[in-house]
Formats: sequence, C-alpha cells, structure tokens
Amino acid sequence: MSDEIQTPAVMIDLDVVRTNIARFQSFADRHGLTVRPHIKTHKLPQVAELQLEAGAIGITCQKVSEALSMVEGSDRIKDVLITYNIIGDEKLSRLVELADRVSLSVVADSVAVVDGLSAAFAGRPKPLRVLVECNTGADRCGVSSPDAAAALASHIAASAGLAFGGLMTYPPVGGQLQVQQFMGEVKALIEADGLSVGSITTGGTPDMMTADLNPVATEYRPGTYVYNDRSLVARGVCSWEDCALTVLATVVSVPAANRAIIDAGSKALTSDLLGLTGYGHVLGRDDITIDQLSEEHGRLVSDGPIGLKVGQTVRIVPNHACVVTNMTDFVHVVSASRGLEVWPVVARGKVL
Repeated sequence: MSDEIQTPAVMIDLDVVRTNIARFQSFADRHGLTVRPHIKTHKLPQVAELQLEAGAIGITCQKVSEALSMVEGSDRIKDVLITYNIIGDEKLSRLVELADRVSLSVVADSVAVVDGLSAAFAGRPKPLRVLVECNTGADRCGVSSPDAAAALASHIAASAGLAFGGLMTYPPVGGQLQVQQFMGEVKALIEADGLSVGSITTGGTPDMMTADLNPVATEYRPGTYVYNDRSLVARGVCSWEDCALTVLATVVSVPAANRAIIDAGSKALTSDLLGLTGYGHVLGRDDITIDQLSEEHGRLVSDGPIGLKVGQTVRIVPNHACVVTNMTDFVHVVSASRGLEVWPVVARGKVL
C-alpha cells in the first residue's frame, strides 16, 4: 500500500480510531459522565460523527473558525462548546452566525470577555450559554479562586443575552483532587446565590480513565485519545497498538552506517518534545532515535548499524498527534472494510 502514497504522509488507522472511541465512551457511560470530545486532535467531521455515533453529546472546539468548519462539514454536529475566550467584533460576529446553526456554549474568565459576549448577543431571541473557566492548577486561563468564579457566574447570569451554563476547567495531569475541591466549593457558592450549575466539564486524555475520581464533574473532554501518540505511550496511557496516527516517511539518504535521513522533518513530525528525548518512535525499531529535525529532514541514528536503505519506508508515531494533524491538507485513512481513502483535514489552519 505504501507504493500508492507519496511521503511524508499522515496515516490514520480507522479501526484503531473506532476502538479508542468505544473504550472511553464505555468508561464514561459506566460512570455517568457525558462525553464531549475535543476535535483539535483530528479536525475531521467524519471522525466527529464516529464519536457522536458512539454516544458523545457534542464536540469541543478551540476557535470560532474551527467550529464553523466542522459544522459546515457535517449536518450531524448540533452541539458545540468553544473553550476559548472570544474577543473582538469580527470573531463575535461569526460566533453569532454559529449560534444560529447549533446549540452553542462558550467560556469566559473575566468580566471583559463576558461584557463583549453580552454586547454581541443582547436582544437575540436565544441567550448564549456561558461557562466560567476555572484555573484548577494548570495555570493557563481561568479564574483563580472559587469566590472569583462565583462572582463571575453571577455577572453572566445578570448580563443581557447570556445564560450561566456551568463551570469548565482544563486541569493539570493528575489534578483530579484539585478539580474536585475547587469545583465543589464553587458549585456550593453559586447554588447558595440561587443559580443552577448546569454542567461541570473537565478534560485531558492522560487522566481520562481515572475521571471517576472526580465525581463533581458531569462532562469530560478528551482529545488526543482518538489517535494517541508517543507522549501517551510514555505515560502508560496506551500502547503502540493503540496509536491510530502514524507518519509514513521514506529514507532519502544513508550517509553513514549508523545514520539515515528521512523526508519527514518538523513540518511533518512536529518539534514538540513534551519531555521526551527525540522526535517520534520508529515502529519496530526501538534501537533508532530521531535525534534531529530540520524543516524537511529527520535524522535517524542508532548505536549500531542502522540497517536502512534509500527508498525504504518507515512508520513513525509522533510525540504529539494534535500538532501533526494541523500541518497537512489531507490524511490517508485505512480500514479493513473500506481500504485506503484520502480525507481532507477541513479544520486545519483554523486559528481565528
């Protein structure tokens, strides 16, 4: 099959994708969690549809343009959460357009963001559902205290065109206890003010199979789980057999006995290390390290003879699957029932 494909090529094993989706959906169903997968990893309406068929209640997106492209790519996507502060008239205008097409929720972590949303949605027939983003230890976005979260929830509820929808967090790995403590306290404060907390949504693939340790949460947003990658194998979350995304590369030079060069560099494999050594895992060759990347070349080295020839292909599990998806116009999708297909990555480059 590799003879049919020009390299470097992003390969997706659809049968593994289905298995990965089913595994977590089954876990979530057993523990009473709704699933709202983050599509940043695959950016494909077809895969979102598989997630919805398995039982997901909707999808998570990071940007308005990303969400619009997914909705335009599938009439089955009806419920979208955007987990990003949305600022600026043009983005807000497109958010209104999106709200006319799906059941839409967004997040906010400041009065400034809330007031911008209110200005865009005041007077519209249906209020926009807004969740308070909380910082439970990842130290990215999010209000930093339960009191501040409760105050922002009250501000949302009092703002024209908006409805308070609940709480959202992206926790640090291993942060279930912080989520439980923070969200439990915020929920009690908000309910004491007479508001209902519609949903408490958290996420993160590394901790998804221990999500039951955080019973205050009602919803989980896994992303990378659909493909998995080297970083997750290193954490013990999955095995190489669970990695649905690989990069097929061709050896273009063997300039030394222990060194080979492939046609996949940082534009195909990503330079993300995520705490690892090297830039991906060559399947079947534990002795090889991808120790350097330029834009179009990857350097493979081995302590002994590398045993590769010019023209030979290798399959690589990247360190970080999500970034790889965003660097290609299309992916090669393989399954036992459908053979080889080429799917455009419709939400790639959607950063606005």
